[in-house]
Amino acid sequence: MSYQPEKQLALKIVKQAAKLCQRVQQTQGRKAVQKADTSPVTVADFGAQAILCQGLMEAFPNDPVIGEEDATLLQQPELEGVRRQIIEQVQHSIPAATPEKVIDWINWGNGKVAQRYWTLDPIDGTKGFIRGDQYAVALALVEEGEVKLGVLACPAFPREDNGKGVIFLAIRGQGAVEMPLDGETAQQIKVDPSSNFEQLYRIESVESVHSDRQVQTAIDQRLGLTSIAKQMDSLAKYGAIARGDAHVYTRVPLPQFEGKKENIWDHAAGVIIVEEAGGRVTDLDGKPLDFSVGAKLSNNRGVLATNSVIHSQVLAAIQQEQ
Repeated sequence: MSYQPEKQLALKIVKQAAKLCQRVQQTQGRKAVQKADTSPVTVADFGAQAILCQGLMEAFPNDPVIGEEDATLLQQPELEGVRRQIIEQVQHSIPAATPEKVIDWINWGNGKVAQRYWTLDPIDGTKGFIRGDQYAVALALVEEGEVKLGVLACPAFPREDNGKGVIFLAIRGQGAVEMPLDGETAQQIKVDPSSNFEQLYRIESVESVHSDRQVQTAIDQRLGLTSIAKQMDSLAKYGAIARGDAHVYTRVPLPQFEGKKENIWDHAAGVIIVEEAGGRVTDLDGKPLDFSVGAKLSNNRGVLATNSVIHSQVLAAIQQEQ
């Protein structure tokens, strides 16, 4: 399948959602409220999810959508002001939006895994967004447990023309491209196929709780990785590997989070972008990531993304340190 209708819609709504995020940063600062799991969420998270879900709901009403946010939190009386700001931001993009519709659109992201479904993260890297660093608007189409299309909008990502703002796009079997967030010209991207570990870069999350850095240091030493790891928030890390800015990305569960499983929306779009750029993504046991079971990658342990050339060597080093 060419997935052209899906591609056109995905690009359109991801751009709209990214513009909302930029607008919120510029006009309302980076205020956040706390979710039940203590993680932050902003007006932009909810507004972007409403825009993404509205587009999917209208174009592909039979496709379930699994998103990170739901509107339950917004029912709290003390968040009335936040709710009003979300509605105003969505109306800026969709003038016909009513308060009821906006809530319904956000909750459209509470779907279940099916043979074909979409998964999205309206802002991956909310802490990066709040700090003014990297974040991503992520959208992916999954069929029979395999990601078929992925779009990442990274408004703070550096471009070759010294500007900022990039969209990464990949369709299964059609390669991966990068384009300016505010442009249409797509450029094919490929991983850097280098295999000399002394010249390679690992990329990791800014948040130290996302991976066991003690184990990662031991893996680096075993492989002969000498460069200091690059740090970046969000799924933008997958974009960095796909276009050759980095070569390896690992998520090794900390001992206290050993049973914790990754969210599908934190990886789906990035996985296909790296794979279609010539890279490889598996879990720490070398198994493909299984997107067929639910909102969590329940059949996988951790994540490893590389330029493919070094994948087996990194896997072997991980096994020796586990």
